[in-house]
Amino acid sequence: MVSIRRSVSAFVAVAIGVTLVAAATLLLASGRPQVPDRLARAAVVVQSPEAGASADSFVPTRPWSATATAGLVGRLAALPGVAAAVPDRTFYAQPLIDGRPAASDTHEGHGWSSAQLGGLRLTAGEPPRRPGEVVVGRALGLRTGAPVTLLTAVGAESYTVTGLVDGPSVHVADEVAATLAPGVRAIGLVLAADADPERVATAARGIVGTDGRVLTGDARGALEPRNDARTRWIGMQVLTATAALAGFVTVFVVASTFAFTIAQRRRELGLLRAVGATGRQVRRMVYGEALVVGASGGIVGLLVGGGLAPPLGWLLVDAGFEPSTFRVGYEPWPVALSLVAGPVISLLAVWSASRRAARVRPLEALREAAVEQRPIGRLRVATGALLVAVGVARSVGTATADEARVAGQYALYAVMALVAGATVLSPAVVGPVVRLLRSPVRRRGGAIGMLVRGGALTATRRTASTAAPVLLTVAFAVLVSGMVRTTTAAYAAGRADNVNAGWIVLPDRAPGLSDQAVAATGGTALLPTTVFRTDPGTAPADRPLTALGVDPAGFAAANRALTVVAGSLDDLRGDDTVVVTASANLRPSEPYAVVFADGRLVSLRVVAVVTDASLPGDLLVPRAVVRTHDPSALTSTVYVRDRIAPPVGARIVDVATWAAEADAAEDRLVWLFTLLLIGVSAGYGAIAVANTLLLAAAGRAADLRLIRMAGATRRQVVWLVTAEAALVVLIGALLGGAVAFVGLLSIRAGLAEQVGAPVDLVVPWSVVAGVVGLCLLLAALASVLPTWRSLRHRPARSSVGVAG
Repeated sequence: MVSIRRSVSAFVAVAIGVTLVAAATLLLASGRPQVPDRLARAAVVVQSPEAGASADSFVPTRPWSATATAGLVGRLAALPGVAAAVPDRTFYAQPLIDGRPAASDTHEGHGWSSAQLGGLRLTAGEPPRRPGEVVVGRALGLRTGAPVTLLTAVGAESYTVTGLVDGPSVHVADEVAATLAPGVRAIGLVLAADADPERVATAARGIVGTDGRVLTGDARGALEPRNDARTRWIGMQVLTATAALAGFVTVFVVASTFAFTIAQRRRELGLLRAVGATGRQVRRMVYGEALVVGASGGIVGLLVGGGLAPPLGWLLVDAGFEPSTFRVGYEPWPVALSLVAGPVISLLAVWSASRRAARVRPLEALREAAVEQRPIGRLRVATGALLVAVGVARSVGTATADEARVAGQYALYAVMALVAGATVLSPAVVGPVVRLLRSPVRRRGGAIGMLVRGGALTATRRTASTAAPVLLTVAFAVLVSGMVRTTTAAYAAGRADNVNAGWIVLPDRAPGLSDQAVAATGGTALLPTTVFRTDPGTAPADRPLTALGVDPAGFAAANRALTVVAGSLDDLRGDDTVVVTASANLRPSEPYAVVFADGRLVSLRVVAVVTDASLPGDLLVPRAVVRTHDPSALTSTVYVRDRIAPPVGARIVDVATWAAEADAAEDRLVWLFTLLLIGVSAGYGAIAVANTLLLAAAGRAADLRLIRMAGATRRQVVWLVTAEAALVVLIGALLGGAVAFVGLLSIRAGLAEQVGAPVDLVVPWSVVAGVVGLCLLLAALASVLPTWRSLRHRPARSSVGVAG
């Protein structure tokens, strides 16, 4: 028969877990790529070939050249049902308002013909027809005929506003757009009113072949801005990790709760065995109780999670984990998954407890006192040892991982395995830990300390079950927070050590620096662009690479990490030279063919080979080569010796600040993600500790009254249960800290290998102290309040039997 009092903690844990799973999966299902507004009226869009990159690289597709674009546009426009085929040219263009770059939603400019792809219409004025004319968004507050300065990749240029539109757009004459963006990545097809989009798409595929993709309907979401795609991917990782952690922690907490409950019900289960119940029937009864708890908790969790999904979606957008186009919708599969999650989690969690319940002997019904069960069995020892071995192996993988992301994943898996292993073996560990603390407890606790120590030693299973949630909470808090802080500090220090400069000039309210701004600094600049690797005589392999346009002498002087292994950097001049890294497996004078941003295939000649750690990219080319093939490329960084007055759209910082800010936006998201994970695990741990101790206090009421009859005051009894709660939290914190420390050491070893320098281990003690303090506070309250209430009146001596 299900006991409401004993099942409430498991019910709460399941309900919270399913709430998180339901909310996370609903948000995941809503995270589909959105069709960009500027292409919303193009029922069919032809996209240039995808680059062969990983899912989290977010590089643009390989562009078509001007010649290839013209041929495709002509053939697509001739298809039946196509009213117009419009190449969507995109380039950098940002208006200056009051001498500063406008903080608009977009920094992109387009040709005027692209306006019809998004359904933009003039609200005032007329379209741009000549160079020097522009149509801008009405929100900028400009009037037709007014002058406006646009920041472009070359520098500030003067334009005249000829028209206004409702959207945050910048549109110039088509011939100007063709000069600023010769490479094209999308061609939108505007269809006649009676045209069938799928039929047109089929015909377009016959024309495009393998040189692109034809997209219709929701598939056009693949054209969303790369920044939005990256933000959406980050949000997906956050939600996936939250759902996975919620499921793992829920199983963990519910298993601990059921184990504690079974330990308290041994006499009841012994009575069932004494009246003829078989072990299978007892196990079936426990499974039935778990199923009821899981189903009811799952339904409540689904309802709460469904209601929380929309406000959580808004918070994700505000925090930067989802783009502004994110909208929450309700799909069938998250609902079904959430309904199934509750029962499945409960059944998984109760498996071990059900086996223990089935082994209770009828003799247990005759015992009045709580006697500790037998030591843990061989199967449990073997399982715990296996989990610890898996955790150690994952830790070794963390220390030898080549990438920080892979190391972080290995570390998380390692700690999960170590936490599970430590929990399984914890009854065997509690005794040595308590004995280790014997001297301090004896000196400071007197008789109360002796009772606390004796109780923990004689009830190791109960102590372990109560300490398990603290172990989990502290382990994840220490690991995740320490991993983030250690990684951030290590990469910032390595980045700063590699730069030989006094100051760094960076963009301000703009995505990059123009050539005009770079010339005003007089420093060494990096002009990045994306190129696509190919081999002469073969079809393009479409492997995206980051090429840096540099002045070789200035770059060599500013880069301490530069190590040339073959050739000479001085030969990087002209329009056909390139410097590659050793991983390219090429030698000087060998050919190196790439497709640039203008879609042109160019065969370069290798003049030098450097180590992979020498470049903040994949290859070097002369700066003039990048500007020739990518008229819209923007400078990311300028190294200068002395502090200067920054030009328009720029700011200047010292090297240490630059190194710390290089990944500031991403670090902020990572830290928010870290706090979210800590909050999930800490919240679960606190609830589990409180619920378990509430159950323990209720089950020990008779024992505590007996202690009072022996002469203890109510205050001494309260101090006893408080000390017991503190000891449990201390044991869990020590075990959790030890588990996390193993993971952090392996992470530090891997980082030291990656950055090539010693790495300091950084642990945010404030976070750890807050988590341990929360567990300690709730543990004390959960122990003291029911104890104080149960001891309001001193019991008569006859009310308490003698334990036998």
